[in-house]
Amino acid sequence: MEHRKNIVVVLKGLILHKGTVLIVQRAPDDEVGGGTWELVGGGMRFGEELEAALIREIEEEVGLTVTVKKVLYAATFQTHPTRQVVILTYLCTSEQHEVILSKEHIHYCWATKDEARQLLPPAIVYDFEKNGVFSLAEWR
Repeated sequence: MEHRKNIVVVLKGLILHKGTVLIVQRAPDDEVGGGTWELVGGGMRFGEELEAALIREIEEEVGLTVTVKKVLYAATFQTHPTRQVVILTYLCTSEQHEVILSKEHIHYCWATKDEARQLLPPAIVYDFEKNGVFSLAEWR
């Protein structure tokens, strides 16, 4: 019996506010990456526009209204042999900073560059360095 292979599109927002980035910590019981820190975002629903899906996910997960500026980079990895994730990371800004977490996450942090380097998993830090995220003019 052949197992169906799935590709999932995930949208992430590098949300900047006054020189810091919003990162969130996954709940410990999350099946993929429980307890790890990440950018805000999530899966795209069939028929959704990319930016609309990202705006919806950010609102659902942290209660913020954002402006989507541009795509920063794309990355892909397999979570297991039959599931591949494609992540599109966008630069976003928000005039708000009051976060209301959903049940998917247990903590949040408006992180400086140094804090982000320490808290985010090595794979995300690598993607940030490879794609010039830490040196963005918008992240001052």
